[in-house]
Amino acid sequence: MPQPFGALVVTGGMSHQENYAAGFKADPRCRIVAVTDERDVDERRAALNRKLAAQLDAPYIADLNEALRRPGVDFASICTEHHRQGRVTIACANAGKHLYMDKPMAGSLEEARQIARIARDRKLITQMFTQIHFPYAIRAAKAVRSGKLGELKAIHSDLFFAKGHTADIPLAPRKETPTPARDHFLAPDSKREMFNIAVYSLALIRHLTNRRQVQSVQAVTGNYFLRHNKQRDMEDFGAMLLTLEGGITATIASGRTGWQSHPGGGHNRTRLIGARGGITIDGWATRGEVMSDKSKWWRVPAENPADPMAFWASSDQRKSGGAEWFLPTVPVPSDFAVFLDCLEGKRQSACTADDGVAILETLFAAYRSAAGSR
Repeated sequence: MPQPFGALVVTGGMSHQENYAAGFKADPRCRIVAVTDERDVDERRAALNRKLAAQLDAPYIADLNEALRRPGVDFASICTEHHRQGRVTIACANAGKHLYMDKPMAGSLEEARQIARIARDRKLITQMFTQIHFPYAIRAAKAVRSGKLGELKAIHSDLFFAKGHTADIPLAPRKETPTPARDHFLAPDSKREMFNIAVYSLALIRHLTNRRQVQSVQAVTGNYFLRHNKQRDMEDFGAMLLTLEGGITATIASGRTGWQSHPGGGHNRTRLIGARGGITIDGWATRGEVMSDKSKWWRVPAENPADPMAFWASSDQRKSGGAEWFLPTVPVPSDFAVFLDCLEGKRQSACTADDGVAILETLFAAYRSAAGSR
């Protein structure tokens, strides 16, 4: 029986690594070698790293460079804050480790391109986390590949996350920044939501169109729902209009709209328009919805000061009660299992570092457009 792949987990709790590392640990083809991070992280981050290491029953190595020299490390699962993600991933790539990366893959285009360049030179297998292996995306891909729609003409992706406590925010035009600072993507109580959510739609569009290049981007951003985002000057809503090679049109609406906007995970709808027909795929095709908090049996969770927007699984913030509603479930492999499949088969993934670069190029172009720049 082959030896399991050794995973080096970079960064710990209060990040999506809580999900990624648990997924790899649950797969018998993988073992967690250690949890690590950069040597000079602050004490809060170090404590969260140690906590996840304990939960994984793995050692914590406080120096990334030392951890990369540890025997038995085949790949790194990297999920740091955006402003550190690029340089950490570059270090892992230079050490010859295959890369499983949080999305978006870096906080700067220069670093993202460097990662992709090293990966090509070192023949590394790379994968950025996306939703292209989720059931709704698999249904969309089957619809396109079947040929029943005819030549694909347009894709419309609406994706909103129903988490966080909303507030009455006075409506005002948002003044966007053409090039957001690398340390201005993520805070404990807010994220740039177009950056963090539209990335899923862009990955899906790229996947469905066989990597057609984006030729033009028009975008707007706004603050409508979340007071923390408004206070930190981070958008909670973004919309894009794209033109792709071959004349395909795509639109994206994305953001975080609060607990009370949807009884489940949030509005998730993909519309595909072809020369011979169209289809709408609802990722949360409910049979009944309750949208009010006046009911005695439907409640949103109290705000957790450590994670007010409910970003992380460890905060355990979930809605309770509600009408019974059912989704058709089809067993599908997790994104983590798909990456391990790629390692086993020594083949590249469906969303490589090169794809991550193309997606990041579009995201930064969207910010320039929203700021009124070219």
